[in-house]
Amino acid sequence: MVSNPQAPTTDDSSNRTVTVPLDDRSYPIRITSACICGKEGRAADVRFLTDAAADVTHWVLIVDEAVSKRWATPIAKALDSIGDAVRVDVIDIPSGETSKSVESIGGIWNQMLNLGTDRRSVVVAVGGGVVGDLAGFAAATFARGVRFVQVPTTLLAMVDSSVGGKTGINLPGAKNMVGAFWQPEAVWIDTDVLATLPDRTYRSGLGEVVKYGVIDDAKFFDWLVDNADALVRRDADALRYAIAASCESKARVVGADERETSGRRAILNYGHTFAHAIEATTGYGTWLHGEAVAIGMQMAARLAIRIGMCDADLLERQSDLLAACQLPISMDTADIEAMLTVMQRDKKVAHGKLRFILPSRIGHVDLVSDIDRNDVIASIEQTIGKA
Repeated sequence: MVSNPQAPTTDDSSNRTVTVPLDDRSYPIRITSACICGKEGRAADVRFLTDAAADVTHWVLIVDEAVSKRWATPIAKALDSIGDAVRVDVIDIPSGETSKSVESIGGIWNQMLNLGTDRRSVVVAVGGGVVGDLAGFAAATFARGVRFVQVPTTLLAMVDSSVGGKTGINLPGAKNMVGAFWQPEAVWIDTDVLATLPDRTYRSGLGEVVKYGVIDDAKFFDWLVDNADALVRRDADALRYAIAASCESKARVVGADERETSGRRAILNYGHTFAHAIEATTGYGTWLHGEAVAIGMQMAARLAIRIGMCDADLLERQSDLLAACQLPISMDTADIEAMLTVMQRDKKVAHGKLRFILPSRIGHVDLVSDIDRNDVIASIEQTIGKA
């Protein structure tokens, strides 16, 4: 049975709405089930999208080609049925991190130009984090900015990249180095799309879910401990609650520090300095992002213990929860020197000094500067080959 403590913002048991508080740019995140394809063959219920983006004459769906037929097609058909005055176009994007490139964004801009995209157009990102970042950057830059909405189709995108307005592409030597802050009009999450994800891809998203419990919400962490099995089984009630709680945490952080000026938003990068180095040095795709984050959280917790920020109980509790979510808590080998080189390019580096988000207790983390290189190395070494 799924326990359900006081939920974030709740409409009813099957529909939850979280608001990202940004004054006149605030927007809703709707978490529901069975709305895109519907039950018993019903068409997609796109009223949430049409309510969120008024006065639209043109929808441009930018879609991961892997989910185009299953999830984007019913959305496009439903939007197209609204009336003759509204046009709907679809741009398919190849799956994978390589699509977040200068070449890809140039191709999208040209397609948007050929399709007559203008200020009354709305871009709809349908896919995982790659498509969300790419489509968001296209919307932020085309015609100096057009509206867009996010329809994430992976758990990782639902709880992380679709919320908060970060968009961008990669350069050959650095991930997410070119981009813009561009908030969506809305985020539409349907948990039913998760049923088609491979187990490993789905579980990868749980790494980011656990992160929110560690950095911001101790009660949510306890809830995750009690409901990890339900989440692994993709129970719809548990998913809606966990996604809503995760989005509520991110909304609080983004509302307080939208553009990373106060340092508050940096807490969302718990485990990520290590994770990005793991991904870069092992080859993108060797570890999925959420898997690398889980291992990175282990390294970060060990680093916090080494410098006296927290006790070993935090690492034990974190390890148990990650393992219950069937996520990795160690790696067999690591090129530590190569990882340190990648870390020096991390956006949190200041004046050449490594800085890390580290926990002091479950539910609270801090940005810590002047970390000794040897402590970083030891924290990585202690996470290699551990059960």
